[in-house]
Amino acid sequence: MPGETENVGREAAHFAEQTSQNSRNQRTKKSKRGQSGLSLLVAVNKPIGMTSHDVVNAVRRIFGERRVGHTGTLDPLATGVLPICIGPATRLDNYLTGSNKRYRVRIAFGYETTTDDSEGERTLSAPVSELLRNESYADSFVSSLIGKHEQIPPLYSAIKVNGVKSYEAARNGKEIDLSPRIIEIFESQLLEIGELEEGFPYWEVDFLVSKGTYVRSLARDIGRMMGTAAHVDSLHRSSTGFITEEQAVSLHTLEQLKELAAIDPLVALGLRYAFADEVERFVASGNALKKSQLVLNEALVSETLDICKCTSSVVRSALDPSDGETVCVVVKNRLKALYTYSQDKDIWKANCVFSTGIRRN
Repeated sequence: MPGETENVGREAAHFAEQTSQNSRNQRTKKSKRGQSGLSLLVAVNKPIGMTSHDVVNAVRRIFGERRVGHTGTLDPLATGVLPICIGPATRLDNYLTGSNKRYRVRIAFGYETTTDDSEGERTLSAPVSELLRNESYADSFVSSLIGKHEQIPPLYSAIKVNGVKSYEAARNGKEIDLSPRIIEIFESQLLEIGELEEGFPYWEVDFLVSKGTYVRSLARDIGRMMGTAAHVDSLHRSSTGFITEEQAVSLHTLEQLKELAAIDPLVALGLRYAFADEVERFVASGNALKKSQLVLNEALVSETLDICKCTSSVVRSALDPSDGETVCVVVKNRLKALYTYSQDKDIWKANCVFSTGIRRN
């Protein structure tokens, strides 16, 4: 899968061991942690075998900062883009979790598992039609998946029913009635057809899907639609929202670069933005602003990452703010706040103010 290296297993073990060792000293270091003064966003290329929480703990150790959180869980089996917020930047969580996501998944046919991926125990086996090895047929079927679907999440998921997480109930041998949800597939492309060591065929597929889509459930349902059984053999997340794998770094690289690995939050959010140095004290206090006090610029895109600090990259927006639009407010070249426009009152209202402005690289 793309983004994996020969040493991903070694890297996972290395950081898991270091995290375990450092956790014993957390109580004595509480006074130090959280005092780093850092506020930034990074993207980690999560290695196989680590949980998202393992990555969070590794980042806490790297930066000496307790306030660390991720913006979208990846299973231990999965690799790829895992955005991590550090310090006051953890308040970005609500603005990043609702993004569309792109995955490259290997769907293996022949049997289902308890977890809908290769880490679970086999449950249902079924014969596999030779049509699954026909590239034209597979390509046509995969393309037809674009659109909205009703999906039942996997039993082994973090969804709560009556305060109980589904995976916890499943581990205790209990069943939870998970309600179906509407998900959307925006792009669906067959990349290759192959065969696993056991002789089962697989499809390598690239999906761009909406928030809340479980690719494990997607693989399971595709198997059933094909009259057989299927599960996820491998999974790689190549993007989440505006954050791509080109911006993600390994934990080893993050340990070397530290703050230099920061992602521009303006690019990650994909919102229009305004410079507000002249009204800094009002922004810092979360005061409402007149419409005229924020002059909007067009949203930055990933191609401008290397020149985001240059005046030439700033493109003045010709459109007025729309009612309810949220924009980034930049003070001294740091993301200081998010403001939302109220058309009725013709003012900007503070949505979120960061005590320490979020770093822009």
